[in-house]
Amino acid sequence: MRLTKRGVAAPTALIAVGLMLTACGSRAGDESVVGSAASCVDTSGDTIKVGSLNSLSGTMAISEVTVRDSIRLAVDQINEDGGVLGKQIEIVPEDGASDPATFREKAEKLVRQDCVAAVFGGWTSASRKAMLPVFENNNALLYYPVQYEGLESSSNIFYSGATTNQQIVPALDYLKEQGISSIYLVGSDYVFPRTANDIIKAYAAAHDIEVLGEDYVPLGGSADFSTILNKVRSASPDAIFNTLNGDANVAFFREYANVGLTPETTPVMSVSIAEEEVASIGVQSIEGQLTAWNYYQTVDTPENAAFVAAYKDRYGQNKPTSDPMEAAYTSVFLWAASVESADSFDVDAVRDAAGGISFDAPEGTVVINGDNNHLTKTSRIGVINSEGLIDTVWESDGPIDPDPYLTSYDWAEGLSGN
Repeated sequence: MRLTKRGVAAPTALIAVGLMLTACGSRAGDESVVGSAASCVDTSGDTIKVGSLNSLSGTMAISEVTVRDSIRLAVDQINEDGGVLGKQIEIVPEDGASDPATFREKAEKLVRQDCVAAVFGGWTSASRKAMLPVFENNNALLYYPVQYEGLESSSNIFYSGATTNQQIVPALDYLKEQGISSIYLVGSDYVFPRTANDIIKAYAAAHDIEVLGEDYVPLGGSADFSTILNKVRSASPDAIFNTLNGDANVAFFREYANVGLTPETTPVMSVSIAEEEVASIGVQSIEGQLTAWNYYQTVDTPENAAFVAAYKDRYGQNKPTSDPMEAAYTSVFLWAASVESADSFDVDAVRDAAGGISFDAPEGTVVINGDNNHLTKTSRIGVINSEGLIDTVWESDGPIDPDPYLTSYDWAEGLSGN
């Protein structure tokens, strides 16, 4: 059965997964659309094109190849169930090559030359910000699947990963509840870590947590962490807050062990390390460390059991699932439901129909907030176990409404996006 406006039947491979269409909300920020370029999306045939734009090479390939795979899985399942508005989805894949300029170039190609109805992808905030003008100027849609620093809302981007109050703030709340009174900040040198750390410092100042140091390494390439981690050891913080991205985490955790730090004495809270990165880093280097996400492979829901089984059947029994993969997978179903609700592939119609649409995702039920194009999401803190998976040690009482500008927190006044 194909997707319909009244309700959405689950794909055969996901028997328990359902979509529920509810009342529409307004577009993000209610601002007027910047773009004026005419759409070249072709809806006359039996297929509809979408773009998949992920880093298949470079420093971020460690994380993004599997996101590409989960997008393919979602598209195949929707196609098996009849497609979208009776059309089969055709993926046009592109490699962002871990380079923001390349992401922008490939996004322009997908929208202007390949004439895709939507693009799924991006990881770093630098890649997202590089692509944002392309989607706004051409009034096209990007579905961005990764947690990020917040302080942004675009009518042309749907954010299916966590915003700050759904990941970073709960991570800080958890550390505070564990008695942490001092932290050291380590991150990659680009938009997300620097903005996230500004938010962390504002939180720390309001909650009597001392920030003992703040260091960054370039994104990409081999980083030498010996100096930084010797500084960390000398400062003796209660915990490290880690906003490193990509393969720098491999060198970081190996050097962390070399200088004698342990999860028992100096735990690390990471917000960009999921199951796929654990495997690349090596479980022996990271077991016992903390993570903050909205989804883990170990989440116990029927929808997740079906998702994990389908992914492993497709890509290998030794392949783990992770939060960005699940968010990307979910975003394809949300786009399809929005199209069905709008009864159109037109960007304005899809955007206006999206608010209030929900999906029983592997992580739990998510709902599109029509005011800011973010999702309600359940927050989870996890500990990496000896098998390389992540066990939940704390989760929010239910889905948290997205607050990308942190307007509900007095301590966040004065913060602004980059």
